[in-house]
Amino acid sequence: MSMTLPPHPDTVSDRDRDFPAPEGEGTLLLVTAVRLRKGSNGLQLDDQTCAGLCRWAERFGRIVYAGILLEEGDKEQTSTNWVDVDTLPCASRLKFIALPMAYRLGAFARTYRATRRLLADEIRQADHLCFTIGYVTGDWAAIAALEAIAQQRRYAVWLDRVEHEVLGNVVHALPAKAQFKERATLLVMERYHSYIIRRSSLALLQGMDTFNAYARFSSNPACVYDVHTSREDFATEQDIEAKLAAIRNGEPLRIVYVGRADEMKGPMDWLDVIGSAIRMGVPLKATWIGDGPLLPAMRAHAGKTGIADHVTLAGHVGDRRRILSEMCQAHIFLFCHKTPESPRCLIEALVSACPIVGYASNYPAGLIMEDGGGRLSPMNAVTRLAEALADLNSNREELARLVKAAAKTGRRFDEEKLYRHRAELIAAHV
Repeated sequence: MSMTLPPHPDTVSDRDRDFPAPEGEGTLLLVTAVRLRKGSNGLQLDDQTCAGLCRWAERFGRIVYAGILLEEGDKEQTSTNWVDVDTLPCASRLKFIALPMAYRLGAFARTYRATRRLLADEIRQADHLCFTIGYVTGDWAAIAALEAIAQQRRYAVWLDRVEHEVLGNVVHALPAKAQFKERATLLVMERYHSYIIRRSSLALLQGMDTFNAYARFSSNPACVYDVHTSREDFATEQDIEAKLAAIRNGEPLRIVYVGRADEMKGPMDWLDVIGSAIRMGVPLKATWIGDGPLLPAMRAHAGKTGIADHVTLAGHVGDRRRILSEMCQAHIFLFCHKTPESPRCLIEALVSACPIVGYASNYPAGLIMEDGGGRLSPMNAVTRLAEALADLNSNREELARLVKAAAKTGRRFDEEKLYRHRAELIAAHV
């Protein structure tokens, strides 16, 4: 069952008086696969998406936001920082639609007609449409796009990773029954997504991996970035100078990573790079912040390879200020991403004046193309990446230069400026 939640006028009107008037007019309909859940006081949404909705509300008169409702007892996103949506400062301008979880074919078939009717009604009423597509069965954003095509409406698509490649890289690790389903999904996914992109009036493609994969299908592609960092988050000159002094004084390298411990993030490669660098004589302390299914295996692997004393596996950290502080103090943000995605953690590292060092792909290369701030090694080349750490340890002035370059690059990623740019694209083309 889908469910809509209008704003509660008695609880939001006083707060909304302090929220700025929108720069533009009209209703923006956003259909996504982001999870909503029922809390004790109504619907809840993760804190970063809530921050993004407030940015959208600065640009449009009204926002209708559709996400997928977590089923009762679902343990997904246990580390999410949930926020009651009716406490947002722009709540009177927001409407939430909770769509059914329907990734199984049977659930999709049972809920398809009612959900499409609901989406059709919202599409008719909205002035601007933006759909975040990413799957096949149960992807309501894609169904919304099909409905917009049927209504002859202009719409934008948003893609933040190359989904068919992401799925293709992990399908081998799934149980046999799930493998069969996902291999069947892969047969149609790229064609399905390209059909939807070709008929859009705007394709918002996050990062260069996604842009390079999908731009050819769009008559109007734009490389964009989805960030939640503001000018207040930028590393200060005092922070940078303290980091440079530590690097030049020969302190052990402080290495950090922030993200889920799952296969696509390459956590075992990350540990092996650390281990290889230690054996090369690099003094270091490394911290992985984030939970996930492979965290127990990471702990076992660190112990087995004898690097446990050098590595902290911190698990989930909900305090965003603490995470940014960790990156601000770290000398290197080490990553071993295996799939073409667009993780925000790399941007947050650059904002924190922390050079990104890891496996090469178009996304990180695009981030540092203009002003620098990182060093990239071939995909899956554990030894080469460890050698890069050893080289930066030996050449501290080069590492200091990368810190300064990272800080300069990070200044580009101001949430307010980037949301304004996306809103202007949507207003102009959708």
